[in-house]
Amino acid sequence: MPFDPLRRLALLLALVALPSLAQGEAWPGSEWPVAEVAPGPAIDALTAYAFAPRDDRERRGVRTDALLVIRDGRLVYERYAAPTRADTAHLTWSVSKSLLATVLGVAYGQGHVRLEAPVAQYYPPFAAHPRVKVGHLLNWASGLDWQEDYEFAPLKSSVVAMLYTRGRADMAAFAAAHGVAAAPGVRFHYSSGDSNVLAAALKGMVGAAAYADYPWTALFEPLGIDSAVWETDAAGTFVGSSYLYMSARDLARVGLLLQRGGRWGERQLLPAAWVEFNRTPFANYQAPPEPDGEAVPGGHWWLNAELPGAPRPWPDAPADTFAALGHWGQALYVLPGERLVVVRYADDRDGSYRHNQLLKRVRAAFVEGAQP
Repeated sequence: MPFDPLRRLALLLALVALPSLAQGEAWPGSEWPVAEVAPGPAIDALTAYAFAPRDDRERRGVRTDALLVIRDGRLVYERYAAPTRADTAHLTWSVSKSLLATVLGVAYGQGHVRLEAPVAQYYPPFAAHPRVKVGHLLNWASGLDWQEDYEFAPLKSSVVAMLYTRGRADMAAFAAAHGVAAAPGVRFHYSSGDSNVLAAALKGMVGAAAYADYPWTALFEPLGIDSAVWETDAAGTFVGSSYLYMSARDLARVGLLLQRGGRWGERQLLPAAWVEFNRTPFANYQAPPEPDGEAVPGGHWWLNAELPGAPRPWPDAPADTFAALGHWGQALYVLPGERLVVVRYADDRDGSYRHNQLLKRVRAAFVEGAQP
């Protein structure tokens, strides 16, 4: 987004004018308010787990690049591993998908989009799939024949082809050209292609003139986020699946927005109905009997929901926990009932990290009565 000094000055003045306490709640202005927490064994255990040495032979270092914990709107824990710093705009990978959904939520509140509308209404190149609706894409349930395989199966991977080879010039068009494997809405099938079609459809929702700045004007600027960089493909479409960069402190602002039901200060930035949709399990999702940490898909967010016949994915976290999750361990966790937001950036490749283990230690350190 081009730098506009007048717009930035207006934003900073608005942040200074924003009271640090609204209705008894702490909100960040240009900086996060800080709550001092005495050191102790629980915090030491959290740090030891989060910043443990990596267990792989290819790279050295620790498993976490950044860890931030916000409680009651105040920063209670912050730690980085070089070269990541507080001002580093870190690649979020698929956390981008949930932030795209949040931008779409603002558009929904402004009347630009309907969940039940055909995707082709907003993105005409999707006309070959007239039955696929916006809500289907948000549930990763388009039914397209898509292979979401990463570096271990590059020759068969739709997403590798989309991001790096024959699909990279126009990623949404590449996804739209895929065939059909199932009727829309029948099955969950995780797809970065679905997300990039949504990113292209956003242009049809808000108009081409507004599109390039829309994530900033709709979401980032109202929240005081100034570190965001969102790459586009050669067609000018945001790579909504993967390529949003943001500092940990700024990503925590999005978490606080969701933790407080879409409200920022006195402004309801996201409609409550949209947040409820984000946090509702996809109706046709079939949970594995042993989820092994696999969260339940919602509306482009991931849920710690306990579904019939399956245990809660993260048993040491509350059932209302939900998250934005990305490749190699990027995560934004929101625990509404415990007023917690957790941001983790990482370069995990050894497979040893577990969401439940981190959340268990966060709660032991910062939630009174939580068990280690």
